[in-house]
Amino acid sequence: MHLVDPPENPPAPEISFEEFRAVDIRIGTVRAAAPLEGARKPSLRLVIDFGPGIGEKKSSAQITAHYEPDALIGRQVAAVVNFPPRQIGKFMSEVLTLGFADSAGEIVLFSPDQPVPNGARLA
Repeated sequence: MHLVDPPENPPAPEISFEEFRAVDIRIGTVRAAAPLEGARKPSLRLVIDFGPGIGEKKSSAQITAHYEPDALIGRQVAAVVNFPPRQIGKFMSEVLTLGFADSAGEIVLFSPDQPVPNGARLA
């Protein structure tokens, strides 16, 4: 198998620590996952539990290359919880689930390697 070198990806402009802290990244547990009908690119709709302070939120994620919906149930994922909701077709995505592109450009989820409480904020 031939791996493609990732495209040159220069760093974003420098920001202050206060600007970084304004992005609220939390951990939640996937409670439901299903294909997102009507999306332009194959996507899954997720329901993620961020604990009592934030509750359950919906997210659209283009992660179908590596993940089957049933395998995501119970998995912890990281998401930005303070972006405004975004309409994806007929679906309203409330949080941005985080991941990194692999060598083929497919998204791999970002998650802790040990369980943490739902709603824990990136420190």
